[in-house]
Amino acid sequence: MERKAIFEKVLHIVKPYVKNQEAFAAANDSTKFIEDLKINSARLVDIVLAFEDEFSFPISDEEAEEIQTIGSAVDLISQKFNAK
Repeated sequence: MERKAIFEKVLHIVKPYVKNQEAFAAANDSTKFIEDLKINSARLVDIVLAFEDEFSFPISDEEAEEIQTIGSAVDLISQKFNAK
């Protein structure tokens, strides 16, 4: 799967949890989930579970802790997807 397609899917999954719509509209790889999009940390767990469901592979607790930005989520998913 191409990185752009993964990026779009990540945005689609994250959208319902976003509190800062202005930051979401300008989202890029360096956009931070908590600081920029104002997603609370408890909701990040829901987002990681949604990533697992959407892309059909597990994400470990250690990997989940590394997901701080949209880019880090896309990179992790890209690595896992291409390793399948």
